Amino acid sequence: MDGHLEDAARPVVRSDDSAWLEGRGGYTSVRIERGRPRFAARHAARLARAARELRLGELSEERVLRALAELSRAAFGEGGSGVVRLQASRDARGLHLVGVPRELGPEPAEWSAISVRWPAAGPGAAGGLKVAGRLALALAADAARDAGADEALILDAAGRLVEGARTNAFLVDATGRRSTPPLALGAVAGVAREVLIERVPELVERVVLERELRSAREIVVANAVRGARPVVRLDGLPVGDGRPGPWAARLEAALGED
Repeated sequence: MDGHLEDAARPVVRSDDSAWLEGRGGYTSVRIERGRPRFAARHAARLARAARELRLGELSEERVLRALAELSRAAFGEGGSGVVRLQASRDARGLHLVGVPRELGPEPAEWSAISVRWPAAGPGAAGGLKVAGRLALALAADAARDAGADEALILDAAGRLVEGARTNAFLVDATGRRSTPPLALGAVAGVAREVLIERVPELVERVVLERELRSAREIVVANAVRGARPVVRLDGLPVGDGRPGPWAARLEAALGED
């Protein structure tokens, strides 16, 4: 995909593609509502940054926006809704974009989660980027599905909360502090996280220990596709009183406008 949709019968990913060979590809997942990509400018800026920092080549934000609009119309029409996953990678032809649309699927109002230990610590080479090589996150997501849960919350070797397998994590601890883990622990710099830090002044970045997670009044996970979702059960036990609380509603409201 580069300014126009490819013939569906023509292969768009080659064997020398950097995402396939090395996991060196940046991507972003965009919610389409009524034919319009939500937070489009933020997604375009993130993907352009990923292309630059992964040394894929120069990718203009305008090119990303055109690709999102084009694929959204082709997949969902002028007023449809769904999700577009747009990936930047390179092969011998240079940098290119590959877009994959999908339906939104079920959207439960309340989520359950499991905790998963992640032996690695720190941001690694990706530095908060959303990259194609995401084996640890994929395995954590698989573990959540196998357990019948909606999400896996990842703890590092020191017992610090990092992120969810497909979300960033936020909580109200037992003392009432409203927190999200710092990106320096290895989390993806999510679009929803960026928006919430800008718009919710009482939200602070700080290290969250496992004991604080397990005694939290509220746990909320968020991404740009699903918005903010309350986690009402963690490892089979209720979070707080086991019901969605005001923090989840506060974060969801903050994501209501582009």
